[in-house]
Amino acid sequence: QVQLVESGGGLVQAGGSLRLSCAASGRTVSNYVMGWFRQAPGKEREFVARISRSGGSTYYASSVKGRFTISRDNAKNTVYLQMNSLKPEDTAVYYCAGDPRNTYGYDYWGQGTQVTVSS
Repeated sequence: QVQLVESGGGLVQAGGSLRLSCAASGRTVSNYVMGWFRQAPGKEREFVARISRSGGSTYYASSVKGRFTISRDNAKNTVYLQMNSLKPEDTAVYYCAGDPRNTYGYDYWGQGTQVTVSS
């Protein structure tokens, strides 16, 4: 069983940056496609970014492309989300998730970390 724990959230002013981490334990996730999602109050959870097993391919929601960067360190069993030029509309709980079969079916989810961007 895989456990995912996010960290790095917090309160930041608009235009600022945060780096989220997602540490996996219980099993290596180097063979998992990994993703980041977010859920704002009163809204459905939405896709943010996705990274291939090797880290060589990345995909982003149009709302964050050019501002966010997903990366991974398989030696540390950790996935990151670097968030720059943050906007108030980026405020949400951010979740990392693991897709072991590369089918866009995320079987494993973290508990989330709150990101709040003030204007």
